[in-house]
Amino acid sequence: MPRQRSLIYTIVAAVIATAIGIALSFAIHWFPAQASTQARNTDRLYHVLVIASVPIFVLVVTVILYCAWRFRMKPGEELKDGPPIHGNTRLEVVWTAAPAILLLGLISYSFVVLHDNEKKPAREIDIGVTGQQFEWSFQYPPSVTGGKPLETHQLYLPEGESVKFDMRSKDVIHAFWIPAFRIQEDVVPGITTHWRATPDRVGSYPIVCNLLCGVGHSTMRSKVHVMPEAEFDSWLKSELSVSTASASTGGGASAGATGKATG
Repeated sequence: MPRQRSLIYTIVAAVIATAIGIALSFAIHWFPAQASTQARNTDRLYHVLVIASVPIFVLVVTVILYCAWRFRMKPGEELKDGPPIHGNTRLEVVWTAAPAILLLGLISYSFVVLHDNEKKPAREIDIGVTGQQFEWSFQYPPSVTGGKPLETHQLYLPEGESVKFDMRSKDVIHAFWIPAFRIQEDVVPGITTHWRATPDRVGSYPIVCNLLCGVGHSTMRSKVHVMPEAEFDSWLKSELSVSTASASTGGGASAGATGKATG
């Protein structure tokens, strides 16, 4: 009876520890604000992985601690061997098949989330991203501006519009990362890499190079400004008018604090 009672106490403690672990994973804000549909999908995947991982962790630790306590060596038994036992085929099948099924399920769900994040919508805009030691620049083609190409050193995006980033590097490998969007992609010299996000929360969020790219790596930061579509259109018109006026008076000099016309 004492053995059965101790086993019941152990199981109850494991269930409580599992509940606390899962509750803490939701209560603690591990990540920055969600600012894209991809961020919401990624965070949902994280919570699914935590819900699957916490019980396994608690189970393994509980079994180890219970066995270390319940079957501990007593004084005078140092030279004794444990009782001879034979393998349990049914148990071995279960603890092999169950983890395999769980892993396949998690892998399948991860694939669905990543595929959904990368799915091309019916309508999207293309924006160029150029990385170089140690700054980011962003190119808005005529298909976005409705006029001349525009280049800025801070990123401006319309809320609710899918954006495809075409990314190039002028020197070394960088990593274009917007933590609030939850997606990161390497920017590699000699090739063009692509990245897709749909901003869905108005605000300003940091852009970070997340790959060591030289002595000034820590300074390679910028901002993304997500704004309502009407405000974004007004910003584009303002930047184009400033760049046109600057070009007519100064031969294509800098077009204000945020951007300049190219071409």
